[in-house]
Order: sequence, then structure tokens, then C-alpha cells
Amino acid sequence: MKLKITVENKTYEVDVEAEQPEHVAPRGWVMEPGAVRMPASAPSVAAPPVAAGPSNVNEEKVCRSPISGVVVKVPAQVGQKIQTGDILLVLEAMKMETNITAPIAGVIAKINVNTGDGVQGGQILVEFE
Repeated sequence: MKLKITVENKTYEVDVEAEQPEHVAPRGWVMEPGAVRMPASAPSVAAPPVAAGPSNVNEEKVCRSPISGVVVKVPAQVGQKIQTGDILLVLEAMKMETNITAPIAGVIAKINVNTGDGVQGGQILVEFE
């Protein structure tokens, strides 16, 4: 295929050949024509189920974890007045820290986690009055 390319106001006509990309199997995988197999020892990559809370939970008065991770900091305290967007706690997942912020303004009634706790996506972290 011929292309025209302009570089610094000079036009060049170039021939370009498209090659088929070489398929490389991820480490530990076996690739065969038309099939991809993963070794039996590989861990499952399915997403963890979202923790279901009791049916009587007022979703407007709780903050749930958006991800699975480990609590690295809890700057908020029970009884503290907070505004929407204030940092309630910090989670670490895949070596990245994520600030968990208040979805509403109000007063913190209960903090259900401590520093070092592992949490699942959907788990209730903080409850509001």
C-alpha cells in the first residue's frame, strides 16, 4: 500500500506492508490454532460477588466499598460532621490508594472497618445518622 506523508512541509510517498500480528501467549498459557488454554493451576479471575446487605439498610445512609482492597487509613471518626466529598478512609488495591469519600453530608454514626482490614466490593464501610 502506498501512502503520502508530509513532514516539515515536504511530501513523501512511501510503500507500507501490513504484517499479520504475531500472537504471543501470556506466560503460562498454551496457544493452539483456534484455541487458548490456561493451565489448571492458574487462579480464577472471576470478580468477587458484591456483598449483599440486609434488606432493611437505607442505602442513602451508608457508604459501600466500590472495590476490594485493604484499609490503609481511616481519618474519619464516629460523631464527626462531614460534607459530601470529605475523605472517610483510604483503600489500597493493586498497590494503588483510593480515597473513599462521603456520598452525602451528615454525621458519621458507625465505621465498620479498621486500618489493616480487608474489604470486598459492595461491603458497607461507613453508616450515617
